[in-house]
Amino acid sequence: MKTSDFDYSLPPTLIAQRPLPQRDASRLLVLHREKGALEHQTFTALLDYVNPGDVLVFNDSRVIPARLFAQKASGAKVELLLLSRIDDTRWQALVGGKRVHQGSVITLLDKNEGQTAVSATITAVLSGAQREITFSSPIDDLLEDIGHTPLPPYIHETLDDPERYQTIFARYDGSTAAPTAGLHLTPELLFALRDKGVILEMVTLHVGLDTFKPVTATDVQAHIIHSEWADLSAATAKRINEAKLAGGRLIAVGTTAVRVLETGALRSAGITGSLQDISQRDARGETSSFCPWKPVSAFTGPTDLFLHPGYKFRAVDAMITNFHLPKSSLVMLVAAFAGREQILHAYATAIQEQYRFYSFGDAMLIL
Repeated sequence: MKTSDFDYSLPPTLIAQRPLPQRDASRLLVLHREKGALEHQTFTALLDYVNPGDVLVFNDSRVIPARLFAQKASGAKVELLLLSRIDDTRWQALVGGKRVHQGSVITLLDKNEGQTAVSATITAVLSGAQREITFSSPIDDLLEDIGHTPLPPYIHETLDDPERYQTIFARYDGSTAAPTAGLHLTPELLFALRDKGVILEMVTLHVGLDTFKPVTATDVQAHIIHSEWADLSAATAKRINEAKLAGGRLIAVGTTAVRVLETGALRSAGITGSLQDISQRDARGETSSFCPWKPVSAFTGPTDLFLHPGYKFRAVDAMITNFHLPKSSLVMLVAAFAGREQILHAYATAIQEQYRFYSFGDAMLIL
């Protein structure tokens, strides 16, 4: 399976540069997997496709102001994008700037480009522009004052309200990119879903930039996806499993929620080994047969589950998702769920119908 099999051409004018004034005013392309049928709706029509007893699972991770600016002793500017915390003072980060080597010391700048009292030392050079950085003191409490919202590189306009790059249910700091399928939800829509009898549940996955970047390996199975920290509580797992046993569907809001739920199902099934290897083994047809549904088990920790065509979904029945970048692991995930040909046809239709793409764009409901 080649990475080029997941490529498509998108007119740049369809890349949404800013969110709509009303979150749930976005369009919703509904894909029925069994028949391949497509429907064009608005996001509020989600109410018409869910039933009492269904479970909607959201990712409640919150985007941190992970984009920082710093200065070398020479006066040269350096840009940091925090990717993941190692401990209280050490972080893995992307570093932009010339000659930022191991041992380099930089000083963080505030939003007015004044020097702060916090310095950082490059303690390890990782792959590409990635570095391990050790700060002179913990920076968590400083991020709101000196950090900037890390919008994706394809968004070129300034975001006036940083909260529009947060879901309304974001609670736990840790992501460097938003779980964008959840951006369409409003309080009114959540209350309407609850009043219809839909069960609303939360999991956490702190999103890293590796989730969104294009796959560069020629062969899909050669791609290595970095792990991301996730949490599925025992109470949430219990309610999800009870709802499934009562006949409800498990609907993931976003690819990050899909990865948490499928990781929980693999753990429940007692399937061992690297989650990356499990996904690849499924695609080669080397796994034993599985029940149509596996309950999810609680877990806290990293997941490196890379879902691509051939993977056998064990938990998720339906998903809400945005339109993803060509050749990305996310477009491979939705292709695994709905079939590559159906997804590429749906994307081609969305382009023809002038849907808005990517983080601030429109949504899909895959049933």
